[in-house]
Amino acid sequence: MGPVIVNLVYALLGGVMTLAFMWVGFLLFSRLTPFNIGRELERGNRAVGSMVMGMFIGVGIAVGLVIGMSLN
Repeated sequence: MGPVIVNLVYALLGGVMTLAFMWVGFLLFSRLTPFNIGRELERGNRAVGSMVMGMFIGVGIAVGLVIGMSLN
């Protein structure tokens, strides 16, 4: 396989793995909090929305970097 195709496969695999880890991280965090994140977001609680946004950004950056460095 050419290097372009291999890098494309690595990028797609890394993206899928990052999304999977973000989903698992959200489920774990949701179980650890004493409130229902979905219900609070439906109510329009911006603090919970900012917290979830920060969590997704942090987990995405961390896992993306680890996967990206391990694939190259």
